Amino acid sequence: MVKSFEKKNILVVGGAGFIGSHLCDELVKTAHVLCLDNFLTGTEENIDHLLSNPDFSFIRHDITEPIDLSDPTYGLAKSKAPWQGVQEVYFLASPDARGDIDRFPVETMMVNSVGLRNALDLALSSKATFCYVSSDAIYGSLADTASHIKETNAGIVRHIDNYSSYAVAQQFGEAIVETYRRNRGLDVRVARVFNTYGPRMTLDATDLVADYTRRAANGEAILLFGGSEAVSSFCYVTDTVKGLQRIMAAGDEQPVNIGSDQPVRVMELAQMVMALVGAEVEVVIRSDYTDGHRAHLVPDITRAKETLSWFPVTLLKDGLKRTVEDLRASRGLVHPAA
Repeated sequence: MVKSFEKKNILVVGGAGFIGSHLCDELVKTAHVLCLDNFLTGTEENIDHLLSNPDFSFIRHDITEPIDLSDPTYGLAKSKAPWQGVQEVYFLASPDARGDIDRFPVETMMVNSVGLRNALDLALSSKATFCYVSSDAIYGSLADTASHIKETNAGIVRHIDNYSSYAVAQQFGEAIVETYRRNRGLDVRVARVFNTYGPRMTLDATDLVADYTRRAANGEAILLFGGSEAVSSFCYVTDTVKGLQRIMAAGDEQPVNIGSDQPVRVMELAQMVMALVGAEVEVVIRSDYTDGHRAHLVPDITRAKETLSWFPVTLLKDGLKRTVEDLRASRGLVHPAA
């Protein structure tokens, strides 16, 4: 059995969110985990099962406000080990779903600037390794010119609407993380996470999996943007989490794409979701991208494979089944009539 003083102290900023809570699930198996969240888009429901774990502590706090974890009010309250700072920091505090970004555009910009600076300063004071969880949004409109996006591709993004401001915020986030590395000696990692799905998604999310599931369950038409041949990629959340852990353990300062490199026709996804929900609804195909929708990107994950020995292993059919079952069990999705 691992003694408490031999375990790392790991801070997960945004740990009550979709990906963040799954990351906490894995980290707490071998470390003391301090989850920080303000429940702007994360939920207590996502971490309820961890609250009784002696190696898990929760702080409700808005990271855009400074915080001193050496304050005895905080730290590893349930651990007998003295507080010795954190050794690793994961930053997943930003809203990332289109609907959340539309509701919280200012908060999205602030958390990726002021909030990120506070987290970086905290990591710097503890000499911790810092992992910034960025996204494929930084690649902008590259879906029109590249089939598999490499980390070396430079994204061009607009900056005058809410979702584009998220992409700009993510680009700024990567820039300030790199600035801390170059000028203050912080050990950093950057994970560019592509489309991720799985249990604990909300039924009202704008992600394709959740959106299609909700529409099929409610008997509403599924809207398919980009034409009948549009493709996307779908990485199951536990695979994404393993990628983040690999980056922290074995990565370097260079950004790494984390996602599935297997393109999936969006029409095929709609058909799979309808089969799992048990409902056949109309699929309305639109050739363009409107109403805030954008072309989905498929990553090149050669770097993750070669430097981290990481690649997703969950089959889409298996991951979708678990996701729809979770939505049905805990998010109010009704069973189809027999």
